[in-house]
Amino acid sequence: MPASPSTARAINDRLALRLLQQEGPLTAGQLKQLTGLSRPSVADLVERLTASGLIAVVGETGEQRRGPNAKLYGIVADRAHLAALDVRTEGVAVAVSDLLGRVLAEGALPIDGATGTEPAVEQAVALVERVAKEAGAGRLHTVGIGAPGLIDPAGGELRDSNGLPQWHRRLVAALQERLPEARVSVENETNLAALAEQRDGAARDRDTFVLLWLGMGVGAALVLDGALRRGRSGGAGEIGFLPVPGTTGLPSATDCGGGFHSLAGAAAVAALAAEHGVTADAAPHEPHAAALVRTAVERAGADPSTERFLDTLADRVVLGAAAVVSVLDPGCVVLAGEVGRAGGEALADRVRARLTRMSPLPTEVRPSTLGGGAVLRGALLTARDRAQDDLFAPAPLR
Repeated sequence: MPASPSTARAINDRLALRLLQQEGPLTAGQLKQLTGLSRPSVADLVERLTASGLIAVVGETGEQRRGPNAKLYGIVADRAHLAALDVRTEGVAVAVSDLLGRVLAEGALPIDGATGTEPAVEQAVALVERVAKEAGAGRLHTVGIGAPGLIDPAGGELRDSNGLPQWHRRLVAALQERLPEARVSVENETNLAALAEQRDGAARDRDTFVLLWLGMGVGAALVLDGALRRGRSGGAGEIGFLPVPGTTGLPSATDCGGGFHSLAGAAAVAALAAEHGVTADAAPHEPHAAALVRTAVERAGADPSTERFLDTLADRVVLGAAAVVSVLDPGCVVLAGEVGRAGGEALADRVRARLTRMSPLPTEVRPSTLGGGAVLRGALLTARDRAQDDLFAPAPLR
């Protein structure tokens, strides 16, 4: 059935807004060329979007051209403000942006493990409010949160998880209470890192890949045919529980000790470095395990012990990589997280060589280009998408 006039107008408006988001300010003539619409149709949509406050004239194309055809139209970026949170066991980071995703203000706050649930929640909420004020945001339209743990795919709630602070779950509800007009949502941190790498990072040219997160804990995110796959219970990629050789036992339903986590988590990486005599000076805002790997990469070639450390670490990491490759055949594995970023090409090359020997499936292994900032970037991208879906939606018929 042909689209009704109102549906056709809504489709055209969304197309124009997406083009303005991707390309930046455009003239009516450029919109006509890119959309394939007639001049009257473009004039109508420009009038509608201007009247709705979504776009405005932001300049002209040049001094030689005057008149309506020279006007440059752009999305009104301050129509909505967004917040992104990266919630970790040891603290929280916040970024506030405009509707186009341009970061206006950022902040971070460590939260001690001994801090009670309510004080920790209050500190985190206060940080969001302070960063929003610094960004000039009168109110927040959408808040995206990245956190470790399982997210219920049906209700979108963070589930109780052993080993994670109680304030994580309380924070989501507290933000919704304190920001009643905002749309608050939470997503697993590794999934958000994968979305960020797909949009802006190492996997921009891939519609199918697996992101292997190597940080305080380990995890995997699955992007298949361009879509993030969460699994029936939201646990797709919980690779820390994967039984692997080289551990002293088996994982259980409540403890990933004995699983892949026991070989590749931050504590295991630090212990492995100590066995090889690898040390590192503490660096601000850098986890100890990442500092050890970074130092080993810097010294590789001059110090045989660091070479052995990196080789042994690659022997461990490839066990998790080979497992997901054998099941999914993604063609590409991105090593992310603080440890993955610290290992860079040196670690990726080692894992790639071992994976080539272990698996008949051709697979690229790439280091993250976003590192520890991937979660916050993914949360911001998700918040931007949701805000734009809401604001760019066609007006209801009267």
